[in-house]
Amino acid sequence: CSSPRPPRAMAAPPVLKPLVAVGQVTSTPDKELNFAACAGLVREAARRGACLVFLPEGFDYIGADPAQTLSLAEGLDGDLMGRYAELARDCGLWLSLGGFHERGQDWPTTRRIYNCHVLLDPAGRLAAAYRKTHLCDVELEGRVTMKESSFTNPGAEIVAPVSTPAGKLGLCVCYDLRFPEISLALRRAGAEILTYPSAFTVPTGSAHWEVLLRARAIESQCYVVAAAQTGKNHERRTSYGHALVVDPWGAVVAQCREGPGLCYAEIDLDYLHRIRREIPVHSHRRPDLYGTVAAAGLAPAP
Repeated sequence: CSSPRPPRAMAAPPVLKPLVAVGQVTSTPDKELNFAACAGLVREAARRGACLVFLPEGFDYIGADPAQTLSLAEGLDGDLMGRYAELARDCGLWLSLGGFHERGQDWPTTRRIYNCHVLLDPAGRLAAAYRKTHLCDVELEGRVTMKESSFTNPGAEIVAPVSTPAGKLGLCVCYDLRFPEISLALRRAGAEILTYPSAFTVPTGSAHWEVLLRARAIESQCYVVAAAQTGKNHERRTSYGHALVVDPWGAVVAQCREGPGLCYAEIDLDYLHRIRREIPVHSHRRPDLYGTVAAAGLAPAP
């Protein structure tokens, strides 16, 4: 009789890559409706197994004018951020809240706010707060007029990348996208994912949104995640949408359809580091010729 065959070796289960969810919403001046919509997306992402959910600039609200915008603002210790902290705890995931209208400690004297990108960990704790450093003062004749600096204080620092289950996360907000210096400074400090939560207008979004996001990904060799406002926020404002994720090669790997919703992407850090090995632009830079782009106070990653 034939001898028994040796048992087959068990194949190792595939290693699951971290899944991120990217939100697209239509915020209005109604904070309660906005919270209900965003919380619904976060819970949906949790059911799908996402470890990190990104919400766009103005996820809390988009005011119809500066006076309303200022009147609706809260502090980081206020009711709304407390509800998002509870949501993070309930769902057990990280939340990138990409543009909170923050009444800072200087509110009583300045009566101006900060555009604050808040990162909460799964325990609901504040992991980082980046206050938008580049304010959007733009006038396209007959099409778009914005003067964010008329009611918003610029942030004073770039925040060090934060370690999350998906990778080291560098925080930006919307108009920061037009300044490659901040993406390169975050990359030098160790970022593997760059975030640009946004509320782009239709004229600027249709012309520049995707090409700028892909450029930031290619030059920094990072994943780029861009949650977005979409549709009619109020009578005088419509947002471009097209929330998306770009990989370090510059390919769009996820994108939202029209209207509110989510898109999902796996973050493959092995792929990211392979691209960095194969095209090592970071080590090819010539600081002897044009200096080093670095954020004040942030040490370069080893």
